[in-house]
Amino acid sequence: MPVVADTDLRRMAARILEHAGVPEAHARLQTDLLLEAELRGVPSHGLLRLRRIVERIANGVADPVTTGRHHWRKDAFLEVDGLTGLGPVVADAALDRITTRARDTGVAVAAIANSNHLGMLAYYADRVARAGQTVLVLSTSEALVHPWGGRRAMLGTNPIAIGVPTEGEPFVMDTATSIVSMGEVHDHANRGAPLPEGWALDAAGKPTTDAKAARSGALAPFGGAKGYALGLAFGLLTSSLAGAALGRDVRGTLDSDAICNKGDLFIVMDGPNAMLADYLVQLRETQPAEGFDRVLIPGERGRQCRAKRLQDGVPLADAVWADMQQLASAAGFKGD
Repeated sequence: MPVVADTDLRRMAARILEHAGVPEAHARLQTDLLLEAELRGVPSHGLLRLRRIVERIANGVADPVTTGRHHWRKDAFLEVDGLTGLGPVVADAALDRITTRARDTGVAVAAIANSNHLGMLAYYADRVARAGQTVLVLSTSEALVHPWGGRRAMLGTNPIAIGVPTEGEPFVMDTATSIVSMGEVHDHANRGAPLPEGWALDAAGKPTTDAKAARSGALAPFGGAKGYALGLAFGLLTSSLAGAALGRDVRGTLDSDAICNKGDLFIVMDGPNAMLADYLVQLRETQPAEGFDRVLIPGERGRQCRAKRLQDGVPLADAVWADMQQLASAAGFKGD
């Protein structure tokens, strides 16, 4: 696996996007999100998605310029038509509106439809929490997850992220309601790595460790029946408020030519922040169970990975690096 400096990857990805017609500021934002995923050890939401973004722009199903259209349905409820804009660009504009509104109303919500893939939800949770507000982020996806007791994909991975400000680093949790994201399955396929048992079914509904076979099958819900229930609840909540498609009707986050019709939901809460850092210290100092070195807070492993990769470089799957080089060459990027 090649290891590339984050600064080089940032320049390269931004040039590729600008060549595809993305304005400079929007290219920086989309690049920042993809690279942040790589830095935090989440390649499933990183640069492997760059080609699909470029192809979606070229195919007219992603508008690189728009920031979406906003309508305040209620004083604290912002309805957003993404106008097929890039997911991070539309989300960033919506967050600007509701974080400001929440300072007056206490809570503000943005429900987004007709926008492209958001990427790693922790990115947004971290941004809001660092500014001193609490946020809950939900998103839906194509049907990739089988219901508990079922064999066919019927639900999205329907992830959730929560950001809470503390006196130190913010608390940020980001997890899919599937046992793993489909992007991570694609990452395993790119690296030729087998999947752990229990992650996925193949197209016939049989358990598989073959990442390529799993791409046309179904992912397992995390935690069995409980993960299934949460994924279903998040999907219903997000789709109903955003007016977006649900389940097997969702398209556009895994292909290059369908209008993206999933939904996104941001809930920002403002108010006095309790003293939380001491409690997090208590958790970290809890005696670890056998087989564990220490107790971690969600997000800590990603921060540690980020610090190391900023210093040592970002490892990329061979297929992803070759794809980036090809895109960069087409964009006239020569490493300047």
